[in-house]
Amino acid sequence: MNPNARQAKLAAYNTVAIHGGVASSDPHGMVMMLLDAATERMATARGCIEHKELVRKTKLLHSCVVIIAELRGSLNLAQGGPLAANLDGLYDYMIRQLIQANLHSDIAKVNEVLGLLGEIRSAWAAIGPMVRGADAAALRPLPQNAAAHAR
Repeated sequence: MNPNARQAKLAAYNTVAIHGGVASSDPHGMVMMLLDAATERMATARGCIEHKELVRKTKLLHSCVVIIAELRGSLNLAQGGPLAANLDGLYDYMIRQLIQANLHSDIAKVNEVLGLLGEIRSAWAAIGPMVRGADAAALRPLPQNAAAHAR
């Protein structure tokens, strides 16, 4: 199989997998998917910086900015309390760092945002069992961590 055909099949598989994941995902799962997508793209962009693939790096980091902006936009600042406000500031900081990383091909800034996003992802994964499932949501209110992204 030639490399282009292989890439096309892989892209098609990824598209189906992503659309299937979105269709079957709860709000918690959607946030996890966004966090994972941004993490994967930043890691790839880091490799692009190392290999001087500037056009691809630019597209990937722009995509990360869009994803993090979407996460920021999903925050419920009215009900999320200080946690939502802190995440809002952190997402704003990460967006600014990624823009600078893109402008200057700065791997250190990409790594910094990867670390911050990794901590958010770990915390979000840890609260997953508490917020998953329609029965659990109907029986008790969301924990404060989950309320930050609930809209």
